[in-house]
Amino acid sequence: MDRLADRKNAAEFLYPPIDPFDQRMLDVGDGHRIYVEQCGNPNGVPVVVLHGGPGGGCSPAMRRYFDPSHYRVILFDQRGCGRSRPHASVEANTTWHLVRDIEAIRTTLGIERWMVFGGSWGATLALIYGISHPDRAAALVLRGVFLMTQAELDWFYGGGAGKFWPDVWARFTSLVPEDEQTDFIAAYHRRLFSGDLVQETRFARAWAAWENTLASIENTGAGGGESPAEYARAFARLENHYFTNAGFLEEDGWILKNAGALRNVPGIIVQGRYDMICPPTSAFALHKVWPGSDIRVVAKAGHALSEPGISAELVRAMDRYRADAAMRRLA
Repeated sequence: MDRLADRKNAAEFLYPPIDPFDQRMLDVGDGHRIYVEQCGNPNGVPVVVLHGGPGGGCSPAMRRYFDPSHYRVILFDQRGCGRSRPHASVEANTTWHLVRDIEAIRTTLGIERWMVFGGSWGATLALIYGISHPDRAAALVLRGVFLMTQAELDWFYGGGAGKFWPDVWARFTSLVPEDEQTDFIAAYHRRLFSGDLVQETRFARAWAAWENTLASIENTGAGGGESPAEYARAFARLENHYFTNAGFLEEDGWILKNAGALRNVPGIIVQGRYDMICPPTSAFALHKVWPGSDIRVVAKAGHALSEPGISAELVRAMDRYRADAAMRRLA
């Protein structure tokens, strides 16, 4: 990574803000309707953007990682979050429902193959989608790799990351009675799904604050700020629901065990060296079993998409594929 990123904020690396040329609510069944938008070049190379969380939702800034004259950018809010409805719902909301939704978007928009861009949980979902549909995934561009393993959950919710952020960890854990502190995911689950909106919101904000504070190396430990109640409730409930169910994967380590399906799918992994939420060991483990991957470690960066070095590398990755003849044929 060049030194220029050290002196800039993330926005300076991005393409100018753009508005969608298409917005719709797509009925995907099971009582769910998901928000979908398209921006950029309607006849360009298609790329679908998978947001993090689960439960994070997409944002206008996510449109700006792609040359709008070249890419047809598709963003959507996954089930239960953002503008999708019903809000904060975990009914009929599993990884495999989301994979099916991605395919529903692709076929609805008449796309044969597309690139897949995702970070954190979005990287997880991109990998699972690519493994399940390697003929539809032309390339993967991933940031802050999360492999949905028990070891990763133990790191973040079992005290590993807390050893580096003991003051923030204390705030997260102090809300839970001592006799429940052997399993914070389960303890928070009981309260996030208690049926008491006040209690759910309180614990949702605490859950979101723990993650948000650790997202960027720029944070000082003073706290990640209090998330709006509606956002925090969807984010925390969906994350907790997925983590309680081990991502709805058949076995621990499922992604690495099935990564062979990506042998003909190229990809770029962008990883912050000081990522406290998704430590680099996961990105390197993935790179080792995925021959078509290239890994870029950003020296002075953590987990957040908004880190200058992370943004610079992601834009660089998409610009690199812009010049790729095989990718141009997708248009």
